[in-house]
Amino acid sequence: MADPTRLRDSTEILLPADAVDGLQDDLEQRFTLTIREEECRVRIIGSPVEIKGASDFLARNGISVA
Repeated sequence: MADPTRLRDSTEILLPADAVDGLQDDLEQRFTLTIREEECRVRIIGSPVEIKGASDFLARNGISVA
């Protein structure tokens, strides 16, 4: 059985709420993602392939994704 934490790491990105300011529209246009704004963070959810692409895109734009 797959470890839920490992699956979650490959299907979502958690960032501070303001981390994607100015990039959210680009993320939604380039990738098939669900972006949920929560109290103090933003949760980006997608398939492992889309999350990898989004992570690379964010890194190219100076946002560190751990």
